[in-house]
This record gives sequence, structure tokens and C-alpha cells, in this order.
Amino acid sequence: MTLHDYLETLKGRRVAVTGVGVSNQPLLKLLLEAGVDVTVCDKKERDALGALGDNLEKSGCKLRLGPGYLEGLDQDVIFRTPGLHPRFLEAAKARGSQVTSEMEVFFDLCPCPILAVTGSDGKTTTTTIIARLLEAAGHRVHLGGNIGHPLLSEVDGIQPTDWAVVELSSFQLLTMRKSPHIAVLTNLAPNHLDVHTSMEEYVEAKANLLAYQPPEGIAVCNWDNEITRDLSSKTAGKVFYFTRKSGQIPARGCYLQNEAIWYHDETGNREILPLAGILLPGVHNVENYMAAICAVQGLVPDETVRSFARTFGGVEHRIELVRERRGVRWYNDSIASSPSRTIAGLRSFPEKVILIAGGKDKGISYAPLGPVINDHVKLLILCGATAGVIREAAGQAENNRDLDILVVEDYPAAVRAAAERAQEGDVVLLSPASTSFDRFKNFEERGHVFKDLVNALPE
Repeated sequence: MTLHDYLETLKGRRVAVTGVGVSNQPLLKLLLEAGVDVTVCDKKERDALGALGDNLEKSGCKLRLGPGYLEGLDQDVIFRTPGLHPRFLEAAKARGSQVTSEMEVFFDLCPCPILAVTGSDGKTTTTTIIARLLEAAGHRVHLGGNIGHPLLSEVDGIQPTDWAVVELSSFQLLTMRKSPHIAVLTNLAPNHLDVHTSMEEYVEAKANLLAYQPPEGIAVCNWDNEITRDLSSKTAGKVFYFTRKSGQIPARGCYLQNEAIWYHDETGNREILPLAGILLPGVHNVENYMAAICAVQGLVPDETVRSFARTFGGVEHRIELVRERRGVRWYNDSIASSPSRTIAGLRSFPEKVILIAGGKDKGISYAPLGPVINDHVKLLILCGATAGVIREAAGQAENNRDLDILVVEDYPAAVRAAAERAQEGDVVLLSPASTSFDRFKNFEERGHVFKDLVNALPE
């Protein structure tokens, strides 16, 4: 079925789209231009939509706004925005509504193989590496999903010989009933427990990435992570593992030996990528490369992998070098919205860093972060709602060493304090270990504010 054919099936039916955020705007445009009866449902009030609300109404879209925006929904088809838990649409389903999503429809209509990546940490970098490697090897690639680019509106321009490379969040996977041709699970740890009903539900959502693969499917799983290793049994396809454990060689997949990434399968062993040839800092990026190498076996030559790794500087807001000033390097790791992500960031640097952290709590323990802060931080600068719990985690750690800690009001104060205390050779790292929603719209806005403040510092 083509996209045109699918849109034709929606004519004469009432369609609701939950959420009027950036990710849903291409979907709304697509539906309205096709003449579909569309109602957009959003908790924002009409005034908050401004010109966007005006344009939607001029296009014939009905608006259902405010606190009761989900009450009594009975449209024939409801597109669920990823951030809305399906339980809020159960009443609509009971009334006969079909609940779907932009990504689910894309999976149904996409004419080319789909390679999808999920995990608690590393999924955006891994997705980007995979897409860039495929492009470097001459493949035509369509990159999208949770990485910030919806693909449904472009599906008619995709050829069967292309590759769709998508990042998927647990929220997108909650209701997925189709798996990709190649599935990559980077790792799993407690995350988003402020939205998911339980850790079990979070894991079950991630398992949907593998659950519907056919025997010819491929799953790439992290052997070192107990949850992803266990989930590998969910696929009917061929499993590749990657591991950093010394002496561990998977039956099929990547491992470390002699300071390099090696690959092993039925044909034998071969060295793929020296660790010294990876520009990105941190052991977590070694894992990201191992996952990517497994995913592109047979699609990308080894030399292309080596050439790419020497020059790829990373993705914005992910241990991104912002500036070197007076011998001090400033890094933006605003994507780090969980303790595990900040732990990985701290372990990326051989020296102890000046860490700026804190934000909104999302219901997970900060205790594991405490010992790592004491081992890897020389000055801890905290702001935001989680400042207290991060300070407590550092103070209660067994290796507590009476760390120098500053609690400040906001990011301008944090950057000023870091600039005043930093000495030549230091690293200043923004890695909040918390979500941005206490003060910012998203982690991107948080990262941009930090970068602007750092770049505004006088030489």
C-alpha cells in the first residue's frame, strides 16, 4: 500500500491527532492536505498555540484543547503522540477507536528494509553512526524517528533499495506490533519511570523491537547488559552480540582485544577498528561503535568504518566540545537526562572534571551516581530540582571524600562559577543526570542555552 492509498482509506473517517508538537506537525499537514477530517487534541490552551492554531483552523482542522482534551474521544482513528501513555486512550479504544501512531503507519508502508535502534543510553549516537556508515558505503538512507525527523510524509519517495534508519523510544515501542529487519538494543537501565507504570512495562516496550522479527531478521544486543542479553531470546532472527568484557568472544558479533574492536562469526576473527582510531571520547562510544559494526555487517566495508571513525565528532548535545577557553575545554552533554547517562559521560574523561548537573527528577535512583561523582569530579556545581538528591548521593557514597560542591540558582550562575574556578587543563562538563523540564522545553534548548553562555565568556 502506498501513502496515497492509506490516506484514501482515511477519507470519510474522523481522525484525531494527540499533541500539536513539532513531531506531529508534518503528520497534520499530510492529513489536512489529503482532505481528511482532523481534530488535533492538546493540553495547551488556544492562546498558547498562537499563529500555529490560526493556520490549523484555516486548513480546516478542529481544535480540542485544554485540560480535558482527551475526554470523550471517539474518533474512528486516533494518532497517539509518543509521549502520551496508551492508558489514556483506553476509553476511546473501548468506544471503538483505532489507536495508531505515525511510526506504526510508517512501518506498515515503508517499502525498504528498516534498521531500528533503541536503548536507555547511546541510541541517538548509534543510530547516527549507522546511518552515516551506510551513506559512506553508497547506500541511500532515510534517517528519522525519535532522533527528531518524522518519516511518514516522505515514504512515497523511498525506494525498495534504500535503507530507513530510525531511532525508537520506549514510548513509540509501547504499541508497536511490527519489528524492523535489523534491530539494535544498546543497553537497558531504569529510565522514564515517571511516565511508564513500572520497570517491567518499560522493558516490555523495548522487547517489541525484537518480538515480531521473522527468522531472516537480525538482532544486535549488548551481552554485558543482563536485560538486553535476556531480551535476545525474544527474536526469531539471527542474534549478534557485542561485549567489552575481557576474554569474552561472542559466537557472532564484536569484542575487544589488543586495544581494538574485533568481529567474530562462523568465518573466523578479524580486527575492525583500533580504539585509538575513534575520535569520540568514552568507553560508551566504543560500545556504540561495536553495536553499529554488528548492524552493518555485509553492508559497509571495514575500511569505511575506520575512515569514518577517525573524523566523526559526535552528535550535538552528546559530549559535544563547545569551546576551549584559556586552556579549559567545555563540553555540552545536555542529552544526559538520567544518572546512567551522566555516569557514562564522567567515565569518558581520564581527568577529574568540573561537573554541572541537576534538573527535574523522573523517579529513578541517584544512588549509583554518587560513587562515580566522587571518583571523577573535582568540583560539583548543582542547580535545579534534583540538586539536593544529587548532593545527597555524592555525600552518602562509601567513597565520599568531602567533595567541593556549589549549589547555584541557574545556568548563568553555574557557568560563571565554573569559569572562575577552572584552571588550565580542566574540563567543564554539563551532564545534568536529570530531565530539562523544570526550566526548559527540552534537552536541546537546555544545551543551546549552555552553549550560548559558554560562548559568551570573554577570551
